[in-house]
Amino acid sequence: MEELFVADAKSTNYEQLIDELMNTYGQDILQLVYAYVHNEALAEDLTQEIFVKCFKGLPTYTGRSSIKTWLWRIAINHAKDYLKSWYNQNVKVTEDAILSRATISSSVEQVIVQQDEDTELTAAVMNLPIKYREVIFLFYFEELSIKEIAAVLQCNENTIKTRLRKGKLLLKGILEGSEWKRD
Repeated sequence: MEELFVADAKSTNYEQLIDELMNTYGQDILQLVYAYVHNEALAEDLTQEIFVKCFKGLPTYTGRSSIKTWLWRIAINHAKDYLKSWYNQNVKVTEDAILSRATISSSVEQVIVQQDEDTELTAAVMNLPIKYREVIFLFYFEELSIKEIAAVLQCNENTIKTRLRKGKLLLKGILEGSEWKRD
């Protein structure tokens, strides 16, 4: 697919290419962005902005890296830029949907269901510092190799290995402190 994409990227039918990219990688990019911002609606908005950036950047794509790596790099940079932005640091938005859900879901059964092991594990990963969270996410959830993660994050492979090991240790400490156990 990469070879076809590089050949197609030189054509002028960018609408079809971006549509193909969104269908292939849209959900993955959404999950990656969510790992940074912890807000579903915001992650959806940022994902749309990422694909707009990708659309604008298609004419300059040279194929020096895989399309997936190129797209991940755009997504990570965009998410980090948002987190550093004045708007994110100074404007706080309350979400009425979260407040209404909190009052509706007061039954004991719903609370127990929501405390599933997967939810706790995901929450633990999301509470890691970002440099460990992104490596854990890309390695375990996106199943990228150490080499691919190094290319996406533009770091040395040994740095990725160290962050992965440290992230797993931090995650282990978080999970051992809770009542989460594997059966």
